[in-house]
Amino acid sequence: MSDHRLVLASASPRRLALLAQIGITPDRVHPAEIDETPLPRELPRLHAERLARAKADAVDAPGCFVLAADTVVAAGRRILPKAETEAQAHACLTLLSGRRHRVMTAVILRAPNGPDTPDDRPVPGGRHAQRLVESVVGLARLTPGQVRAYLDSGEWQGKAGGYAIQGRAASFVRFLSGSYSNVVGLPLFETAQLLRGLGWPIP
Repeated sequence: MSDHRLVLASASPRRLALLAQIGITPDRVHPAEIDETPLPRELPRLHAERLARAKADAVDAPGCFVLAADTVVAAGRRILPKAETEAQAHACLTLLSGRRHRVMTAVILRAPNGPDTPDDRPVPGGRHAQRLVESVVGLARLTPGQVRAYLDSGEWQGKAGGYAIQGRAASFVRFLSGSYSNVVGLPLFETAQLLRGLGWPIP
């Protein structure tokens, strides 16, 4: 392919920073405006995959690679919200306190031109590949004072599950199995593999 422009279909500064960590700077950032409300009885894994595909499909970028992702924090079958209010963040932290939960990120890369890749569903405009990465995180039992201090920090705003592992909440994490960058918002190993696999010239 002669054209290797990369569009990131995300407004997340964390995903942009994670890509920069492995030497990737998208040519354009195009946040996808989609409804992220879970469907009735939708499982966390299927929710993440559906939203990642919807974000990729929402970007009109002919001739470009389009990278999209969605991260879900799940307690059992329950999908936790991206906390928009202090009450939501408090509810998430209370639920996750002293227990393990799963963080899933679905990543999809759409490439221009060519036939669809084997074992992947076709995406309008070109071939694509996708991965879903799951990590398990265990938080310590939080005291009311710890919860209050974290809420006062404001770090929870817009974060799935009401916390950011790359910030002050790192002191709450007693257990992590799997990809750390996945918990932040983009599994870097798998993302690099997708880019290489579809022919994007990763450094």
